[in-house]
Amino acid sequence: MTSETHAVTGAFGYSGKYIARRLLDSGKNTITLTNSSHRQDPFEGKVKAFPLQFHKPQDLERSLEGVSVLYNTYWVRFNHRTFTHAEAVANTKTLFEAAKKAGVKRIVHVSITNPSIDSPLEYFRGKAELEATLANSGISHAILRPTVLFGREDILVNNMAWVLRRSPVFGVFGHGRYKLQPIYVDDLAELAVTHGAGSENIIVDAIGPETFEYRDLIQAIGRIIGKERWVVSVPPWFGYYSSALIGKMLGDVVITREEIRGLMDGLLHVESPAAGRTKLTDWARENKTQLGIRYANELSRRVNHTK
Repeated sequence: MTSETHAVTGAFGYSGKYIARRLLDSGKNTITLTNSSHRQDPFEGKVKAFPLQFHKPQDLERSLEGVSVLYNTYWVRFNHRTFTHAEAVANTKTLFEAAKKAGVKRIVHVSITNPSIDSPLEYFRGKAELEATLANSGISHAILRPTVLFGREDILVNNMAWVLRRSPVFGVFGHGRYKLQPIYVDDLAELAVTHGAGSENIIVDAIGPETFEYRDLIQAIGRIIGKERWVVSVPPWFGYYSSALIGKMLGDVVITREEIRGLMDGLLHVESPAAGRTKLTDWARENKTQLGIRYANELSRRVNHTK
């Protein structure tokens, strides 16, 4: 008997890779829709790749024919001259429609904590719009709402450590007492595959077992890697422009105004039970010799179609 087929967007990228690996381990035929077919295949040909061509919805539909479950990780972190949140929303709607026409039975969609259609922040507003689109699609679905992901390929935690290794001080925006609840990327993948096997329409706050105030997270990472630094409060505008200057030197977008506001408004914190098991502090201790050694360039990954 042939196993059913599951599809993952971006299986050669970050979170999609972990989902695809778990699907393979569970015996599922797995395909990926990707813009990164030129990248090294981590699955040695076990995951068949199809182009993620939003401008050719009929091709997307054909790629998804025979697929039982679609796991969608596609998104963009910030607006850029080559990609925007608005385009990501439109593209994802095209993907959902192609999945429906192809007969996909269930969609597991990665969103964000505290999305709101009334949010002044385009990131959170766009995520809310996509959740509403999926809820009205008639397709069985699970929506996962993570805050910050951590893992070997992560951006935020690695780059915090990178700064801590190179600077005697670390500036936080304002008081730095806003909270976040990072989840290990493979815990998110496990949640995705578990809910892919379900049938209930469900929304899950995909948060980890540890809750940090932002400045406490920085101090914890510093202790773990042996680089305890002076954590100082700076005005948000100063923190943004300082980060922009660093980003210009590195050819990257370190942080955006929207991300600073989302942090300070507490949008990366929810009052829900933990959905992941792996503690960031435990993982950081296990990976402390590699954490922050090299800067992780988000823009380079995105421009080179790693999602």
